[in-house]
Amino acid sequence: MDDIDVEPVDRVDEPEDEGSVEPADGDESLTVDDDLADLPAGVDAPDYVLYGGKGGVGKTTMAAATGLASAAGGVRTLVVSTDPAHSLSDTYEAEIPAEPARIREDMPLYAAEIDPDAAMDEGMFGADGDPLGGLGEMGDAMGGMGGAGAPGDAGAAGEDGEGLGGLLGGTMPGADEAAAMRQLLEYLDDPRFDRVVVDTAPTGHTLRLLQLPEIMDSMLGRVMKLRQRFSGMMDGLKGMFGGGDDEPDPSADLEELRERIERLRAVLRDPAKTDFRVVMIPEEMSVVESERLVARLDEFSIPVDTLVVNRVMEGVGDVTGDGAAGIDPDWVVEPNPDTCEFCARRWEVQQNALREATDLFRGREVKRVPLLANEVRGEAALRVVAACLN
Repeated sequence: MDDIDVEPVDRVDEPEDEGSVEPADGDESLTVDDDLADLPAGVDAPDYVLYGGKGGVGKTTMAAATGLASAAGGVRTLVVSTDPAHSLSDTYEAEIPAEPARIREDMPLYAAEIDPDAAMDEGMFGADGDPLGGLGEMGDAMGGMGGAGAPGDAGAAGEDGEGLGGLLGGTMPGADEAAAMRQLLEYLDDPRFDRVVVDTAPTGHTLRLLQLPEIMDSMLGRVMKLRQRFSGMMDGLKGMFGGGDDEPDPSADLEELRERIERLRAVLRDPAKTDFRVVMIPEEMSVVESERLVARLDEFSIPVDTLVVNRVMEGVGDVTGDGAAGIDPDWVVEPNPDTCEFCARRWEVQQNALREATDLFRGREVKRVPLLANEVRGEAALRVVAACLN
């Protein structure tokens, strides 16, 4: 995993007790029989596995199950959620912090829920709260100029009344995504992890992440405009306080981040390095949404070879085949269209959607995950899902 030139994260250290995270308060440890514990171990996937799709289709479940199976095979695996509405902690039934921490003592499984707001507090570009993202003394001098200011306030507004907020276009579109991406970039190249599984935010957020290099180009232009506009003021400050002329280029950090994101996008385009999996449910609108997402990913030259249809009304054994051996019978509860009119109608809706998906995504692998009777939380449920994904 050396294709992305990012410094390893210094702050992600192994605690003395191997960094295990205690289960959430009130949760009891799950007991899994020996046969079930062997379902499955390991996944056939490259270094990066990303699950994308519309909100509420089960991306977190798929990411959590893939991460669990990967770590069970002995691969040091990090599962990262970039969705602002995190549910990874609930799925794993463990308290998951904003930075990678080991959540299992018996396998090398790590997890993190990136908090975009906390990332923004550090600065969009990792400058510890500098609103200009590490623009050095220029940021220090102008950091308080947060808007157009009061009428006649020359300190907060330029000659045309445009303040710092105006120059930067107010809150930069995608700023929270940029901050989250900065952290994700650090984690993707952390040498402690052999595989990174990403639970992405809903479709719109994911596409904005892929557009970040263009956003960075736009921001670089605005930063250079700031430099030109306030260069006289900064020269005067240097003269008053004895500042030198050998200050580093204040836009260097921004340019470096843009280049890192561009390199990440290059990795996402490499099917040998990345498996982008689109998750949907067997309903017409979800299939249409997934078709749009696949088309947009194609525009970014990001290959989608795998689609996951979640909550299909069929038996676990129909999906897993021989892999169903050892599954707890409690999970093998199937709807019966022959005796349930509601089930029969839903079955017809799902079959139409599945036929449409099969036709639209011909040539791509389509995996099915059954609709399970119980809530998909904890080890036992995730093992069943992982067996269906294998």
